[in-house]
Amino acid sequence: MNNAFRAVFIKEMVANFRDHRTLMSALLGPLLAPLVFVVAINFELSRALDGSENSLELPVLGSEAAPTLISFLEQENISIHPITKDRADTLAAVDKGSLDLALVIPKDFGTQLRSNQPVRLEIIVDLSNTKVHAQVTRMRSLLRAWEQQISALRLVSRGINPVITHPLLIDEIDTSTPSGRSAVILGMLTYLFLLAMLMGGMYLCIDTTAGERERGELEPLLALPISRSNLVVGKIAAGSMYMLASLAISLLTCMIALPFLPLEKLGMNANFGPAVAISAWFILAPFALLGSSLMTIVASLTKSYKEAQTYLSFVILLPTLPILIAALMTLRPSPELMLVPSLSQHLLITELIKSHPIEPLWVVISVGSTLLSSLALVWVAVRAYRREGILI
Repeated sequence: MNNAFRAVFIKEMVANFRDHRTLMSALLGPLLAPLVFVVAINFELSRALDGSENSLELPVLGSEAAPTLISFLEQENISIHPITKDRADTLAAVDKGSLDLALVIPKDFGTQLRSNQPVRLEIIVDLSNTKVHAQVTRMRSLLRAWEQQISALRLVSRGINPVITHPLLIDEIDTSTPSGRSAVILGMLTYLFLLAMLMGGMYLCIDTTAGERERGELEPLLALPISRSNLVVGKIAAGSMYMLASLAISLLTCMIALPFLPLEKLGMNANFGPAVAISAWFILAPFALLGSSLMTIVASLTKSYKEAQTYLSFVILLPTLPILIAALMTLRPSPELMLVPSLSQHLLITELIKSHPIEPLWVVISVGSTLLSSLALVWVAVRAYRREGILI
């Protein structure tokens, strides 16, 4: 290793290790981002499962008019609470939030049912209240199930086999695995890993470029007998090391936290053990050099720490855009897509989570294209430091 490069690398690593702001961004962000993700997903899954398994308290207006329906609902773990308010008061109660939802049964329910007329039932709900979505879905499905029972009984009473109304028997053959189904929820983890990695090195890249210029440290540093290439590469390498450390923390946090998600109740399996975490680290590692180089270039073109921070806050979102596109278009790995940095890493890690075999050629192309792009950005960064306006 070149002595000048080693000196710059160690200097930036030690100096920024003593900077609490840089250290916190490299450690705290990668630690908190996966935890927030897991807590949020766990909350939503738990609420959805509670809505489908636990007893549901259902206020009902006009329950005395439909004893058979009420009996059916009670057998399905629905706790009926008759209400004496009229329809207008019930609407107002739901609107104000004193009731989450209510079922309104007309007084002539039995008469209409016996005369084979369609009966209008009303589920009064405020859908802007997200916590009731699971309850409403459950109520709809139960009412549809009771409706099908009544329809079948009507056909039987007329000597008609109910099967005649179902000319098709449709079976869905699900070829996915529990790990594959979990990728629907865990597919955005790559976004968090990339974001945590870039955030981990962002403040170091700012401090070693715009920060040194603002403090007046860059001019004496450039006056030292060190080539610009060694100087820039040392700074980029230091930024890459902080990013790799942030990535490791993020992966470790996810590996520990994901088993607490109740995915098994949904027929899923969080395939994110040590082997997957280590493989993901090696797949994402080349991107650290690309991210550090890109940030160094952008920060070197700014005149102050604050200006660099503003620009880089937007720059760190650019590498994550292909991941959003992949999620919208449901892309699958192919040699062509492995040429796109960040997108190739996302597709490979998604395949790891799904427990699908990964073609070695895909990994080679992904690593190769990312490293080539990184080397091109390193060259641009060196050129940026050789321009006369770098001190202005």
